[in-house]
Amino acid sequence: MTISIESLRAAHCVPRKGKEAGLNAAGINDALAALPGWERTADGKGLRKEFRFPDYFRTMAFVNAVASVAHREDHHPDLEVHYDRCVVHYSTHDVGGLSLNDFICAARVDDLRVE
Repeated sequence: MTISIESLRAAHCVPRKGKEAGLNAAGINDALAALPGWERTADGKGLRKEFRFPDYFRTMAFVNAVASVAHREDHHPDLEVHYDRCVVHYSTHDVGGLSLNDFICAARVDDLRVE
């Protein structure tokens, strides 16, 4: 399986349940290569990236845009919100780790532009 940024942008989240719906190590590495700046969490079961902004207003605009992505894709990240940054964490609890949904949403979040 080859995962590219284009294939992630073209895809939409679908319900995924059970360990068999999760990505294997090769799939995770392939997807990570398509998403610069994203990294696995320390426990290996999640995906994270920190986004920095010049002020609180732009941070909150980004948070609201991420919420819109989450609503549209029905896949919701954990967010750490600070004055000038937001850390986005994705994982798929129903598979006990990472699924394609996490990477689809990460690609959508990377495409957000907050002015």
